[in-house]
Amino acid sequence: MTTAPQSLRLRLYPDPVLRTRASEVVSIDDDLRARVKRMFEIMYQHRGIGLAAPQVGVSERVFVVNLTGDRRQPGEELVFINPEIRDPRGECVEEEGCLSFPDVRLDVARPELVRIEATDLEGDRFSIDADGWLARCVQHELDHLDGVLFVARVPMQSRLSIRERLQDLERAYGES
Repeated sequence: MTTAPQSLRLRLYPDPVLRTRASEVVSIDDDLRARVKRMFEIMYQHRGIGLAAPQVGVSERVFVVNLTGDRRQPGEELVFINPEIRDPRGECVEEEGCLSFPDVRLDVARPELVRIEATDLEGDRFSIDADGWLARCVQHELDHLDGVLFVARVPMQSRLSIRERLQDLERAYGES
C-alpha cells in the first residue's frame, strides 16, 4: 500500500472505510513508517490517545497509541501492527469517545484485562498484558481494524440517545 502520508486525514462516521475489515500488513517499510508518523500527528492534532489506520482512510491492520495524548512524550508512543487480543478477562464499563465520532461519548462494556500480541515497526513480535485505559484503548482500536464501531458495542437505548448527533454526521458526510 503506497498511500502518501500527507494525503491522510481523519475520516468521520459514516465513511465506509470505518466499517471495512482492514488487511494484514505484509511489509514493514519506510512507507509504513511514514504513515505511522503521520497517524501520530493526526491523533495529536485531534487530541486523541489512539488512532487506527482505517480512521485515516488506510485499510491496513495497524494502530497507534499514546495514553498521555502528548506529542512531547514520544517515549509513550506504541505501534501495533497485525495485532491480536488473547485471554480477555473480567468486565469493566467506562465512558469512551472516538475521533471519528466527534462529540459522542458512551459507556462501553469491555474486558478489563487483555493480552495483546502484535508486531512493532522493527518487525519484532511482542506481547503486552494490558489493563485500565491501555486495555480499553487497544480493544477500541482493534475494533476499528475489524470494521466494528464503538457505537455497535452499546445497548440500543444508548444508541437512540445519540441518534440526532449521528444524523448530523451523516448529513455532513453527504454534503462533503
